[in-house]
Amino acid sequence: MVQSINGNLPENFVVTLPKVTIPEQVAALVQLFELLESKLGLRSGTLKMEIMVETPQSIIDSNGVCPLPMFVAAGKGRCIGAHFGVYDYTASVNITAAHQTMDHAACDFARHMMKVSLAGTGIMLSDGATNIMPVAPHRGSKLSASQKNQNKRVVHRVWKLGFDHINHSLLNGYYQGWDLHPAQLPIRYAAVYAFFLQGLEATSVRLKTFVEKAAQATLIGEVFDDAATGQGLLNFFIRGINCGAITEEESLATGLSLDEIRSRSFVKILANRRTAG
Repeated sequence: MVQSINGNLPENFVVTLPKVTIPEQVAALVQLFELLESKLGLRSGTLKMEIMVETPQSIIDSNGVCPLPMFVAAGKGRCIGAHFGVYDYTASVNITAAHQTMDHAACDFARHMMKVSLAGTGIMLSDGATNIMPVAPHRGSKLSASQKNQNKRVVHRVWKLGFDHINHSLLNGYYQGWDLHPAQLPIRYAAVYAFFLQGLEATSVRLKTFVEKAAQATLIGEVFDDAATGQGLLNFFIRGINCGAITEEESLATGLSLDEIRSRSFVKILANRRTAG
């Protein structure tokens, strides 16, 4: 039982609901939350949840409909995230153990369904975890040179696997993921920071040029219909700042102000510049 402190819970406290297959499961947890809030003296709506998407029924139900939006609706504003469960999902679609990997095509399908069905809802999406741990096979203080080398090779090989999996997630628009072991954290940082820092200079120049040309086209009455490209460039900085890979000062190289970046909307930026002009 979670004990509240003066009517407050720990910061970012969220309850994870696993293996959701029907909206009624989410609704039942909402009812439990309401009872707990009343009993613990918590403000109504304090308790939040995130759902685990780890069964085929979470992606397409028996009626051929994606139920994820219904899960969120059943949460009555309490559902803030949806996490993909790689290994339960792949097992459920009869993929053998040797091929139950983060980058399997079946996982890509499920993750894309999550993105499409929950786009624009504000629900935070998270990928799963690499289940092979970067743990050395030989332990002790009196290891031979051969054993030390083998330990190094094993850890580096698994780190490379984790790096590739995280990069695959990032390329598919999943900026959050799970880690199961402390030794996976360095690779999480390396992969995420490399993803943003490698493209920082080129994307800064591209966004600055893009904004200037788009604003000019708008001002002289020309048709400008590629706002999606501008939003994609802006998203790069929003995500990069959010994870710490890009500083707010570095983002100023785009020619945008911090307020403009924090608006999170390329269309609003253009509209405001047009008004100011």
